[in-house]
Amino acid sequence: MNVSQIRSRIDHPIIDSDGHAIEYLPLVRDILREQAGPGAVAGLDHVTSFGAVARTLTPEQMRAAALVRTPWWGLPARNTLDRATALLPALLAQRLPEIGIDHAVLYPTYGLVPANLDDGDLRRALARAFNTFYAEAFRDHRDTLTPVGIIPMHTPDEALAELDHATGALGLTAFMFGGPISRPVPGIDHRAARWWDTLGVDSLYDYDPVWARCTELGVSPTFHTAAIGWVTHASVSSYVYNHIGMFATAGELMARSLFLGGVPHRFPALRFAFQEGGVAWAASLYSGLIGHWEKRNREAIEHYNPARLDRKLLVELFEKHGSDRYRARLDQLDDGLRFLSDPDEQNVDEFAASGVTSPEDIQAIFTERFHFGCEADDPLAALAFDTQRNPLGARFKALFASDVGHWDVPDIREVLPEAWELVEHGHISEADFRAFTYDNARSLWAPIRAQFD
Repeated sequence: MNVSQIRSRIDHPIIDSDGHAIEYLPLVRDILREQAGPGAVAGLDHVTSFGAVARTLTPEQMRAAALVRTPWWGLPARNTLDRATALLPALLAQRLPEIGIDHAVLYPTYGLVPANLDDGDLRRALARAFNTFYAEAFRDHRDTLTPVGIIPMHTPDEALAELDHATGALGLTAFMFGGPISRPVPGIDHRAARWWDTLGVDSLYDYDPVWARCTELGVSPTFHTAAIGWVTHASVSSYVYNHIGMFATAGELMARSLFLGGVPHRFPALRFAFQEGGVAWAASLYSGLIGHWEKRNREAIEHYNPARLDRKLLVELFEKHGSDRYRARLDQLDDGLRFLSDPDEQNVDEFAASGVTSPEDIQAIFTERFHFGCEADDPLAALAFDTQRNPLGARFKALFASDVGHWDVPDIREVLPEAWELVEHGHISEADFRAFTYDNARSLWAPIRAQFD
């Protein structure tokens, strides 16, 4: 079915929760020069020239420097109209009816990089400049286009500073938060020696002031982090190898940490989104958490408490069923029992911080608070609505995401028909399609949902 045929079948708007704008770098440089000076512009040019530099290195040099194959030829070219559409907000706004979208929430392209930079001065300067660019470029089109600003999260203070500036001075309402944060291992000066701060469990900082400010401002924290360069996505020769599953890997890590760290529990008004990774990983994480809760919650874990071991019975069983060599070592029974069953363990309630007290609490967070961006051509988006297989009959808030502006969308006019194939093939119902393309977006983007109707 084409766009007009699909639109004639439905009675609700179509909200794109994750399209992409392509920033016009000459304008970003102008803003950056005005705000932070020529040194910051040189820093931006250094970042954007990485691909050219990497092409001069051998695989051995790439590995030695902990560098990996990054995106190349990642934007529309033969389809020049689509390239211009992603570059020019006025053209995208004009073409929305043609592609069947009523409102598009647009994430960065080049702006995906700044939140991950180690250089704090450059990171903050680029975030401020890109956010200023988004506010200016989309100022006249906010009724149908919502730009997503950048909130660096290396420290709570820098996050709060940019969040307040972007909402107050610039009037932005939707944001992509940095995270996980790649931090150097103390005492080791090498790019490969890193650990991931996931802003929840074991974080270097207390990020509750950031989540509290989001609650005050009505901001939904969303994450659009790629795991490219991580151990499982670190090829020096293949971007495809690095790209497959990279958003799912990062999204799963963030969701797992925020959940077990109790962030959704402490801030019940917040809605979170994990973009572009689909929902299959979410179904797996949700099922895994319920399974672990059932066997390792504070009460259930007592089943494995070494203090509850009947030593007398165990000795009797060794004497009756053990070989001569087993019985000859009964005097070392303590040594044979301690590993993975240490009676001195004190930290036995690993769900305490999460605040959950039942599987239903887990279900509530994953079905009401968490949202999951699914690209239009992702057939596994149907898992969000598979109440027969998801524990407790869960339905996840999958978000329709066009990804317009990037290489996986050869023609933006085909995005809505690709999503509709889920209905045509019987994987989801038309009611599910409404939730996918409209209701779930309204749940996440509460501050701007009035513009969706």
